[in-house]
Amino acid sequence: MLDLTAGRPSAADAPWLTPDLFWPALTDATAHLPAPVAVIHREALRHNAMDLLVRAGGIPIRVATKSVRVRAVLDAVLEIPGYRGILAFTLAEALWLAEQHDDIVLGYPTADRAGLSRLLADEQAADRITLMIDDLAQLDLVDSIAAPGSRPQVRVAIDVDASLRSPSLGHIGVRRSPLHSASDVVAFARRVVRRPGFRLVGLQMYEAQIAGQGDAAGVDAPVIRMVQARSRDELIRRRAEIAEAMVDVAPLEFLNGGGTGSLEFTGSDESLTEATAGSGLLAGHLFDGYRAFQPAPAAAFAFDVVRKPTAGIATVLGGGWVASGPALASRQPLPAWPTGLQTLGREGAGEVQTPLRGAAAQELRVGDRVWFRHAKSGEPAERIDRYHLVSDGAVIGELPTYRGEGKAFL
Repeated sequence: MLDLTAGRPSAADAPWLTPDLFWPALTDATAHLPAPVAVIHREALRHNAMDLLVRAGGIPIRVATKSVRVRAVLDAVLEIPGYRGILAFTLAEALWLAEQHDDIVLGYPTADRAGLSRLLADEQAADRITLMIDDLAQLDLVDSIAAPGSRPQVRVAIDVDASLRSPSLGHIGVRRSPLHSASDVVAFARRVVRRPGFRLVGLQMYEAQIAGQGDAAGVDAPVIRMVQARSRDELIRRRAEIAEAMVDVAPLEFLNGGGTGSLEFTGSDESLTEATAGSGLLAGHLFDGYRAFQPAPAAAFAFDVVRKPTAGIATVLGGGWVASGPALASRQPLPAWPTGLQTLGREGAGEVQTPLRGAAAQELRVGDRVWFRHAKSGEPAERIDRYHLVSDGAVIGELPTYRGEGKAFL
């Protein structure tokens, strides 16, 4: 149903560049469907998938599933040359995907004892799934479930902190691994390779402070650019030191970096063998704030107006599909069509209703449809059981989400 490899894109395949035609066409295509309705635009998804490859500069891209949560999309993207492997977010999800996929890295450490029991009892799953570690206690947990001699060898990768540690600015980035310097990593890696029953196969260094922070506009933009430039310089040096030092410790299959927002940088880092990206496929509105690229709005969702509390406010039923992170406006869904709509400062996007103001609200009537864009990419899939696949102004299929397949991993 979803093939992103056939044909060649043309100017006609970019209707999102004309918003006053693109969004009404989605309304027309889904008029027969009850709200809330969520869509994936096939040509926009294809554009984003190809653009990510160009930006990565030839380095293979591992697909981050938490930012997609639709197996049909994962499968279609992985059919495109240049994409290779999956970065899963829970062990239960990895075990499920391993029924069909053979290169899955777990992006985060796990303490899922039931999942580990399943992994350690399944030779095929153990060969297909790589656990993420940054603490010997995580290995102890595995051994407490099944001793090394009684189970398959477990593939592991080390998560390395890619944040910037600045004497003047402090910690810039997310709080992930306690391992930061080359000496930290090598000392830990040597202890891992001495442990029976484990095989060290890779490293991950996700540069969230670069990939996850827009630099295009705002009063903070000059500071953001300066800090990101400093972080890029530091990461290039530190990843090279780590890669060189690890040669004498273990033969690694991969050294992973990335994030949708920093693919140009990731692809230019000669120490890395692959990048990870996922949210850029469906393209949440957080990426509107980046200078380097402008993805197409491949996914969107709509709610219907159900009342008018005042002439200048239109209220839709639903709307609170909020993304992870700090409770800021940037994490809320963005009203995309009609243009000029805004949520109310005291209410925001509500679980059951969302009042909207702006010039367009004056014209909206009960039953009219309002389109929103998600902030990141995974959050809509936790609310719906399917996306409707749209192409050439019509719904051409349905794509079940994880939820639609009866799965809720996190």
